[in-house]
Amino acid sequence: MATVLTLAGDGIGPEIMAQAINVLKRVNETFDLGLTLEEGLIGGVAIDATGEPLPEETLTRARAADAVLLGAVGGPKWDAIERSKRPERGLLKIRSALGLFANLRVAKLYPQLANASSIKPEIIKGLDLLIVRELTGGIYFGEPRGIRTLENGEQQGYNTMVYSTSEIERIGKVAFELAQTRTAASGNPARVCSVDKANVLEVTELWKQTITKMQQADYSDVALSHMYADNACMQLIRDPKQFDVMVTGNMFGDILSDEAAMLTGSIGMLPSASLDEAGKGMYEPCHGSAPDIAGQDKANPLATILSVAMMLRYTFKQEAAAQAIEQAVSDVLDDGLRTPDILDKTEAGLTQVGCQQMGEAVLAKL
Repeated sequence: MATVLTLAGDGIGPEIMAQAINVLKRVNETFDLGLTLEEGLIGGVAIDATGEPLPEETLTRARAADAVLLGAVGGPKWDAIERSKRPERGLLKIRSALGLFANLRVAKLYPQLANASSIKPEIIKGLDLLIVRELTGGIYFGEPRGIRTLENGEQQGYNTMVYSTSEIERIGKVAFELAQTRTAASGNPARVCSVDKANVLEVTELWKQTITKMQQADYSDVALSHMYADNACMQLIRDPKQFDVMVTGNMFGDILSDEAAMLTGSIGMLPSASLDEAGKGMYEPCHGSAPDIAGQDKANPLATILSVAMMLRYTFKQEAAAQAIEQAVSDVLDDGLRTPDILDKTEAGLTQVGCQQMGEAVLAKL
């Protein structure tokens, strides 16, 4: 029997997680998935309870589980504590400890929300792109790092951006194979755009060379292009539909995936997956803990619910159950239900709902 560890976390995390768990329980029963759900602590609530952002008990359970479903971590309550003990360090630690090197973010526009985007509808109509971000290397983890005092008394901050060939190859493999999977489903040509700054950074020159060699040796059926990170940021706004799969390092992927999220109208609509080499993953919404609206029933649970769909698709290979959840979300949007973040007040026929009501509406469609 497979196990899912749920980590609600901080801020709006418990609210959105409650709705996602209800959906997961429903499809677990309907599709006879045989999943067992467990709960654990991470982030600020874990600090309050144990003094650590990632307690050893949580990590042990996460290692034993087949998948992890995460809400959100962090908030101003913990901003003043030592950096190494802050909630976000728990998130980085669990990703590293579980070997979750591949972050997948789908930027898909639900046609019902075209007017919620700040981009013209004709630019984003039909948008469906995937960003594959390397998650456990690069400048966020590279050593040496720190803040030091120079001989003249001035302070200097420094970080190291580093990638090995093997790290590049394993994330490239994920990107190329997902491009092949997506083309099989859509019928469109398989395309990968590798994003780097090879004109100024030697580490991404190696990235570009390695990705190119992989394509030539093993993935000649996938069209490969290269783009500098600054241009990629511009092109995502100018013509996002030119991309199918984008693959890049940790820092550039962090920036590009958040930019792509806003093309769809709200980051509250977008799920993500972080996978290890065996396909085990941690699934979470792209948004943060939103402490300003926590406890007010204003949060959008759809990204977390759609993260459940990604979990069923990528870790448990339950495509029918994943599609059922995605269809239920689309049906609810067809009914005109909107949480505040996706509500277009100029559009007729829409009804503003809270987090709980949105979750219940999705449940009713399953």
